[in-house]
Amino acid sequence: MKTVLMVAEKPSLAQSIAKILSRGNMSSHKGLNGTCSVHEYSGTFAGQPVRFKMTSVCGHVMTLDFLGKYNRWDKVDPAELFSQAPTEKKEANPKLNMVKFLQVEGKGCDYIVLWLDCDKEGENICFEVLDTVLPVMNSTRGGEKIVFRARFSSITDTDICAAMARLGEPDHNEALSVDARQELDLRIGCAFTRFQTKYFQGKYGNLDSSLISFGPCQTPTLGFCVERHDKIQSFKPETYWVLQAKVNVDKDRSLLLDWDRVRVFDREIAQMFLNLTKLEKEAQVEATSRKEKAKQRPLALNTVEMLRVASSSLGMGPQHAMQTAERLYTQGYISYPRTETTHYPENFDLKGPLRQQANHPYWADTVKRLLAEGINRPRKGHDAGDHPPITPMRSATEAELGSEAWRLYEYITRHFIATVSYDCKYLQSTISFRIGPEHFTCTGKTVLSPGFTEIMPWQSVPLEESLPTCQRGDTFPVSEMKMLEKQTSPPDYLTEAELITLMEKHGIGTDASIPVHINNICQRNYVTVESGRRLRPTNLGIVLVHGYYKIDAELVLPTIRSAVEKQLNLIAQGKADYRQVLGHTLDVFKRKFHYFVDSIAGMDELMEVSFSPLAATGKPLSRCGKCHRFMKYIQAKPSRLHCSHCDETYTLPQNGTIKLYKELRCPLDDFELVLWSSGSRGKSYPLCPYCSNHPPFRDMKKGMGCNECTHPTCQHSLSMLGIGQCVECESGVLVLDPTSGPKWKVACNKCNVVAHCFENAYRVRVSADTCGTCEAALLAVDFNKAKSPLPGDETQHTGCVFCDPVFQELVELKHAASCHPMHRGGPGRRQGRGRARGRRPPGKPSARRPKDKMSALAAYFV
Repeated sequence: MKTVLMVAEKPSLAQSIAKILSRGNMSSHKGLNGTCSVHEYSGTFAGQPVRFKMTSVCGHVMTLDFLGKYNRWDKVDPAELFSQAPTEKKEANPKLNMVKFLQVEGKGCDYIVLWLDCDKEGENICFEVLDTVLPVMNSTRGGEKIVFRARFSSITDTDICAAMARLGEPDHNEALSVDARQELDLRIGCAFTRFQTKYFQGKYGNLDSSLISFGPCQTPTLGFCVERHDKIQSFKPETYWVLQAKVNVDKDRSLLLDWDRVRVFDREIAQMFLNLTKLEKEAQVEATSRKEKAKQRPLALNTVEMLRVASSSLGMGPQHAMQTAERLYTQGYISYPRTETTHYPENFDLKGPLRQQANHPYWADTVKRLLAEGINRPRKGHDAGDHPPITPMRSATEAELGSEAWRLYEYITRHFIATVSYDCKYLQSTISFRIGPEHFTCTGKTVLSPGFTEIMPWQSVPLEESLPTCQRGDTFPVSEMKMLEKQTSPPDYLTEAELITLMEKHGIGTDASIPVHINNICQRNYVTVESGRRLRPTNLGIVLVHGYYKIDAELVLPTIRSAVEKQLNLIAQGKADYRQVLGHTLDVFKRKFHYFVDSIAGMDELMEVSFSPLAATGKPLSRCGKCHRFMKYIQAKPSRLHCSHCDETYTLPQNGTIKLYKELRCPLDDFELVLWSSGSRGKSYPLCPYCSNHPPFRDMKKGMGCNECTHPTCQHSLSMLGIGQCVECESGVLVLDPTSGPKWKVACNKCNVVAHCFENAYRVRVSADTCGTCEAALLAVDFNKAKSPLPGDETQHTGCVFCDPVFQELVELKHAASCHPMHRGGPGRRQGRGRARGRRPPGKPSARRPKDKMSALAAYFV
């Protein structure tokens, strides 16, 4: 029997599709990577009985990156990244082991059906999967077709079965357009980012950003925010005056009239008009009108509009809203949330999704009435040729979804019901008055039929007081005539919703990537999100944009990126050559990069005004090993130490606290050690600033602390404090934290495993002796007699933390990144946990494998 491999984009999606196609008659098991499940069932394919295997990836299988030395900032001129630097596809997430997983599942399969998301990114992932799987599949006979592509827009029985019945082929041109975008963004973004990060972080200490990044889409996005900021700063308020009249309709009712001139900017002229009208006692009716008007129901919902409403009305950031929508989609509650289309196809079944809502407690009455009276055909919108508009596919409640997902689902559902509802109809009445020589107007609205505003009440016509019945020539007494002084006000900072609109208008990003670009400028500390989800640029964001304008405005204006997007779309349509577009665009940006480097002094002049030099930043902390003067600790991102005398900067580990480590010095370079800590319940370790930036041993990498240093005799090194291989990760070693007493800790030097042990011991040392069973280093522990947990009033004990029964109750794992299969005593487990003392590399398992080792570990760490 032949086998059909089917691959979806996410594990939850694979499970839903398999459940529909197998009608629930399937068996499931976890794949070798422990993340993706494999669902198997029997069926027919191409008219023959087959065995189906449905599994998934987790987004992109591969990512584009530079080779070898071109990944090292300090080894390569950034200009080489435009053309000379070779690139390769690497696993996007090596920890998932996705390539090996797909090859194991694909081996021996005869056909493959790709259920990836039906957009350009999904098409690109299709070919990543094919490149991985095709070499291990059974060879074809006689040119038989083995690759199929399923296209669908929702996770419903109807849509999934229809997609399976009309399988097509993956679109290579769309995949190529994504490849082109990835390579352009990698080469252009890395070149500019590396240059300006190194240049400015080497000069200024209070930039408060770990990366001074540039992005072909990210930078124009920031440009829109700074442009609005500049308009606010340059705004000069002007005073203006308006006339306001009030007339009495009867004893208890009056009307405010609007001046037809609206406003004037000269006080004397406004005073003149007031003088002409204030002596008048009556307002005469010049004309009346009553006109029936309609407020149109909304267009069908696409991604950009969903993101706009999520930000402006629901208080959800674009990226959070997109993630929530994708979760609703994979769970089968809504259709595919990435679409540019606002037009339903003529053959789209609108009543099906509507019937799903007929018993919902919030809108059942509205839906039943629509179904009984007949739905209204949605307005004709824009058909982008991708997916139908975002549509609710089944009913749900807040208890079922949770508050955040419910709010978005509720809006999507109400919007859909509104698109098939009727327009809101209202009667607008207008009365024109004359008071002396001046004309005034009063308007009122009366709702005739609420239409779609019944389901979207926030869109309802505002209630205005109904106007009296009158005719031309009637008069009403004027009760008040006054002149009001007002001022023009500046525009406010851009909201996320307004920014999304600008990005869509100028072609910056796609419906899927717009949230990512907005999130990036927030994470880079270029803008901050304030109340009302308004985006206020920081000093760094403002200076960068002004600097780009000063050197080359096209780096920040949306025009050039919009032109590139059009070229990428031509690749997707098969109308442009991938290599030509890539070569031409890179050549343009390479020239711009060289000009930018030559002109960087222009941006630097702006930086000098807003930021402080390294030498004037930070506070003295530890002594330099070269000049023995105090180096300054710069806490702003990226945190680092700077010696103003030697003019040297030493990077430090991020996202933690740094303090002096007992004024102890490194035996190699005489630099004072510092202690990095992630908090009282987390990890901490000493490090030498110089060794961390200039690794002294071949097996050390930049950024390592003393807990990874292989110095054979230093009292702070791995060689002296290492105990044994980590119980969680492949390469880590558990290292004693000598600063943690009396709440002693042992922490992995690679992952975030932290074990608390020997509380109230006043001294813990790593012995030179090793365990005879597992070869881990023994620990010598001394307790105070009053607090000793040892049997028989003993105060001292030396033993193996893994094997010694006395230590069994004294070790507790407080934090682990994941649960390794070996904790469950499964087959193929690694068992030796030795410590290196010149016999083998640090962290490598012992050659000895005691049978009872895993049960001991389980007792301590699970």
